[in-house]
Amino acid sequence: MTSIYIDEDVGRDDASATGVESAPYKTLVHAFLQHPPTEGVQYLTRKSQTDPAGDNVDPAAKLEWKPATKSALKKATNLYEQRKKKAAKEQELAIREKQEAEKRQQVLEEAKKVVIHEDPSLPKPVKIRLDETDPAVIHLGSPQSETPGTRVRVLGRIHRLRAQKDVIFITLADGYGYMQCILTGTLAKTYDAMTLTIASSLAIHGEMRAVPPGQHAPNNRELHADFFTVIGRAAGDKEAITNRVAHDADPQTLYDNRHLVLRGETASAVMKVRAATLRAFRQTFDEHRMLEVTPPAMVQTQVEGGSTLFKFDYYGENAYLTQSSQLYLETCLPSMGDVFCVCPSFRAEKSLTRRHLSEYTHIEAELDFISFADLLDHLEAVICRVIDLTLADPSTAALLKQLNPDFKPPSRPFRRMKYADAIEWLREHDIPNEEGQPHQFGDDIAEAAERKMTDMINQPIFLTHFPAEIKAFYMKKDVDDRRVTESVDVLMPGVGEIVGGSMRMDDWDELMAAYKHEGMDPSPYYWYTDQRKYGTSPHGGYGLGLERFLAWLCARYTVRECSLYPRFTGRCTP
Repeated sequence: MTSIYIDEDVGRDDASATGVESAPYKTLVHAFLQHPPTEGVQYLTRKSQTDPAGDNVDPAAKLEWKPATKSALKKATNLYEQRKKKAAKEQELAIREKQEAEKRQQVLEEAKKVVIHEDPSLPKPVKIRLDETDPAVIHLGSPQSETPGTRVRVLGRIHRLRAQKDVIFITLADGYGYMQCILTGTLAKTYDAMTLTIASSLAIHGEMRAVPPGQHAPNNRELHADFFTVIGRAAGDKEAITNRVAHDADPQTLYDNRHLVLRGETASAVMKVRAATLRAFRQTFDEHRMLEVTPPAMVQTQVEGGSTLFKFDYYGENAYLTQSSQLYLETCLPSMGDVFCVCPSFRAEKSLTRRHLSEYTHIEAELDFISFADLLDHLEAVICRVIDLTLADPSTAALLKQLNPDFKPPSRPFRRMKYADAIEWLREHDIPNEEGQPHQFGDDIAEAAERKMTDMINQPIFLTHFPAEIKAFYMKKDVDDRRVTESVDVLMPGVGEIVGGSMRMDDWDELMAAYKHEGMDPSPYYWYTDQRKYGTSPHGGYGLGLERFLAWLCARYTVRECSLYPRFTGRCTP
């Protein structure tokens, strides 16, 4: 009789255990795997250590080896059979995979012998972008037409790939559009065709045809290839792009691989809408006879408070990345008229909310000889005109429909609500402040409360007349209520604040008093203060965060999706 020993306390289920008394196994099922149940084999078990509940048990009795119980043997047998079946299936699968791999390798070796050449008797192909559908450039022969379609040459990367018997369907992308290309016959039997991977770049020649009835493809056309070449082969298997940026990957992995994420339909669509929106802003400002200027990004003064400045050494002096170009824009008004800029701004604000970035695109404007009412009217007109221009472009409108199917342009006029009225609204709707208390006049309305109010009202809001104590030093006070400023935040549903603006102090004495109240040395701001010394004027302006505007327009959860390579707390790569 062969005895196999199992000690549930000190035994081991690894190479150091052999099943003898001096080196017992830890579990009965492992003992079965190493020494399958047969006639003449017995399994002896014990628990060598005394547990807290067994303090009164004779230790010598606990050290005694005893045959495994029937219930333990039955349980172990069931587990043993399950593992045997699993091992058998794994072995069978491994054998099948090996056979399939060998068979595929044979097929690939044969495919290497297939060589394709471009037919010199065919017309020279016309090079086109993948979105080009102009009939003057491309004649689309119908699937049954005897008149051939124009022979074209397209270049792009594989966006989607599907192989059937003797036919390979490729959706090519080039940044301008998508095109379905079909490889058949000898083309589909080459080594290059059989080893295509997502993201590989290709050149394909062939005839353009209309898509057969009942089938679908981008722009309802497809390219039937007569020749192709691989320009750049993309990695496959574990390094395939679809594994690097899987749709369910965690956000940090996606940010690390942002360069690959940008190849996706959604990310690229947002970037294209971003470009169209910038064009629309510039056209709108041009229609308002506003001049674009480019202020410096390296400064030695603050605009929005010292706590959010990025500091660096500038030839031995302290300097900062700009928080806003506003002060410089104001200096342009006397000689250039109304001005705007599209520049990056930087805020060292350690906030990880979904609407904060450390670097963002700031669209800022300053207007001369205006009133606060003029400023609000201008803002409303600009926002609505930008939306109209963006939607007027068919390709951009299609992208917006893809990203935000329910988007509707806001109706005018926008709702106008004073800060004091907003405080009352928040109190009436039991929305507390950051301390969990009812809002009081003077509170800086927090992001969460502001967004909840905006979402509940569900329309654009001009929130105006904020208390001077919670706004920047340069904002002009309301002549009818000196507690508040002629200031405005534009709030949009789903995002909250996208614009901050105000009338600027145009009185020398008032501005000097503001410096003193804030404990600021006015001397570094002499160039800004001089605007009140040499022909002052009533003027105002605003700053719009492009990424927030896009998050509202494209229905994105976070502004990070609206930045090419987002920079926020803890991330400055890639």
